Amino acid sequence: MINYSNILLLLGAYLIGSIPTAVWIGRYFYKIDVREYGSGNAGATNTFRVLGKKAGIPVLLIDVLKGFSAVCLARFSPYISGSNQFINLELVLGIASLVGHIFPLFASFRGGKGIATLLGIILAVHPYAAFISIAIFIAVLLISSYVSLSSMVSAVAFPIVVIFIFKTTVPSLIIFSILIAIMVLITHQKNIERLLRREESKAKLIKKKKKKEEIVEVEIETK
Repeated sequence: MINYSNILLLLGAYLIGSIPTAVWIGRYFYKIDVREYGSGNAGATNTFRVLGKKAGIPVLLIDVLKGFSAVCLARFSPYISGSNQFINLELVLGIASLVGHIFPLFASFRGGKGIATLLGIILAVHPYAAFISIAIFIAVLLISSYVSLSSMVSAVAFPIVVIFIFKTTVPSLIIFSILIAIMVLITHQKNIERLLRREESKAKLIKKKKKKEEIVEVEIETK
C-alpha cells in the first residue's frame, strides 16, 4: 500500500485539508482573522460566532467538502486490491485532510478543531452512519442550543452506530470510529469545562423580534 502514488495522494489530501477557509474568508471579505476572536479557532462554529451566517455557511460547506474530497482521492490509486484495502486508504486520506485542517500549511499551522471536515470524511466513508450522527447532532442542538455538546454527543454516537446498528466488521473502520469520539472529546476539553461551569455560549437558533414599543423608544432616543 505504501508507494509513490499513494504518497502523492496522501500529500494531496493534507493540502486539501490545509485550505484555511475561515481564515481566508475572514481576511479577504471582512479584513479580520477569526482566530483572534471568539474561541480562537479557524473553524465553522467560530466563523458563525464572529462573522455571522453569510461567512459561516460557506466555511461550513467548504470544510465538509475538504474531508469528502480527500477521501474520494482513494479512487485514483492504481494499487488497491480488495474492499478492506480501499477503506483503509480512504481512512488514511481522510485523517491526512483532518490533520491539514487542524495544522494548516497555509495558515501557520493554526487551524480549527476539524468537526466539519470530519463530517465530510464520515459522509464519504459511511454515509448512512453519518446521517444518523447528523440527526443526533441536530436533535441535541435543538434541545440544548450548545454546538459543542451536540458535536460531542454525535461523535460518541458514531462508533455505536457503526458497530452495533450497521454491525461493521472492518477493523480499521471500527478503530477509526472510536478514535473520532476520543479525538472530539479531547479537542473539546475547554468546552466541557465551560459546560460544567455553565459558561458555554449557546447558539442563537431563532432570533427574537424586538417588540414594537422597544423600537419606538429607540427611534425617539436617537432623534
